[in-house]
Amino acid sequence: MSNYLAKPNSTPRGGILILHAWWGLNDFFKEFCNRLADEGYLVLAPDLYGGEIAATPADAERLRKQKIKRNPTYQQIFDALKQLKTEANGTPIALIGFSLGAWLGLWLVEEKPKDIDAMVLFYGARGGEYAKTKSAFLGHFAETDEFVSASGRKKLEKTLKAAGREVAFHIYPDTGHWFFENDRPEYNSQAANLAWQRTVEFLHTQFGETK
Repeated sequence: MSNYLAKPNSTPRGGILILHAWWGLNDFFKEFCNRLADEGYLVLAPDLYGGEIAATPADAERLRKQKIKRNPTYQQIFDALKQLKTEANGTPIALIGFSLGAWLGLWLVEEKPKDIDAMVLFYGARGGEYAKTKSAFLGHFAETDEFVSASGRKKLEKTLKAAGREVAFHIYPDTGHWFFENDRPEYNSQAANLAWQRTVEFLHTQFGETK
């Protein structure tokens, strides 16, 4: 299985694991990794589809069903986290997940609660307890979303706060699912720019630095 690794020009602030949406590891997600590397982070994105890319929701749904399996998908994510920890050489680790990747990321922070210091969710939620994780959470959610219900989002936020986690969830007006991805028709540049700014500030804060 292939991984995409983006390295900063100087000593990394920390490591970031990226879990892509159901489109696969396309050019958007690779460029997102590069943008984070420009901010000083070592960034690793596992290719959960083995090189295949979807262009339409129907294709994405087909690939998700074909490619996302308890094994080997979970093991691939574990291996990617292990590689990132080695590459990051003891610096803090963050996790950013998009939609399907956010769902998988929330699973990961429960499975590896001591390994993830910060997590960013893009339009994704999942049930869980999250009592053992030490991670802080930042969430970006669409105002209108057929994949993430308001009740599911609110339940996740309530659960994380009850577990004593630092949580900041943002709802972006006049947006739908995938609003952050500039290769999708749902892309909203104003919301995407604000979400990027908030993400970078959150990461810098969690990694003990200011921009």
